[in-house]
Amino acid sequence: MNTESSTHFDRQYQRHLKHLKLKGLQPKTIEAYARAIRRIGKRFDGRIDHLSEPQLVDYFTELMASHSWSAVKLDLYGLKFYYEHVLRQPWVAPGLIKPPRVQRLPDIVTVEEARRIIAATRVRSYQVFFFTLYSLGLRLGEGLRLEVGDIDAARGRVHVRDAKGNKDRRTASSPCRRRPINTCAASGRCIATPSCYSPIAMAGAKARQRRARRSIVAACSAPCTKWSKPAG
Repeated sequence: MNTESSTHFDRQYQRHLKHLKLKGLQPKTIEAYARAIRRIGKRFDGRIDHLSEPQLVDYFTELMASHSWSAVKLDLYGLKFYYEHVLRQPWVAPGLIKPPRVQRLPDIVTVEEARRIIAATRVRSYQVFFFTLYSLGLRLGEGLRLEVGDIDAARGRVHVRDAKGNKDRRTASSPCRRRPINTCAASGRCIATPSCYSPIAMAGAKARQRRARRSIVAACSAPCTKWSKPAG
């Protein structure tokens, strides 16, 4: 990429980032759309303002050979966003990509499997975290964002923030959920900061959230990997 192309691409890329923030997109979406422009910019030496349909066909065909459908789709959406909001140009290749429609049911951990995972976990805060997630039916991200102030032990409910669809919700109150909520509240008073409950609180600032997420996944994966190996 020569100096002129590099300067122009950097300027356009910064405009792209500004539009992503102004449109109120989620941080993960902003990251994915920005990565899409960096990747295609590298492929075409920064000359991405006037790509033809044959060029796009070649690029996304190459991308499919090394990335998942999800990554290809995000790159497509990121580039279309760039054309619409930065270049103010119509998209040159409508109907270019159509991922196969696949609907899979999630794997459900049984009560016995959850008990074994918790029993095999040595870190107390992780044990409480896994117990809370499973008992209340929370997603990983929802549990990581849980704070002490979100736990209403008196009513047996938990305020779940930034759930699916960027919406808040409250867990339903029921006798079977009293124990995890009380455990969660007690653990929050003992091991966490005044505002945070989950193990991510001990990871510090937002910049370290990914590392905390990876450590939690690793803590859960270790016993599962051990059990999946054949004996002998």
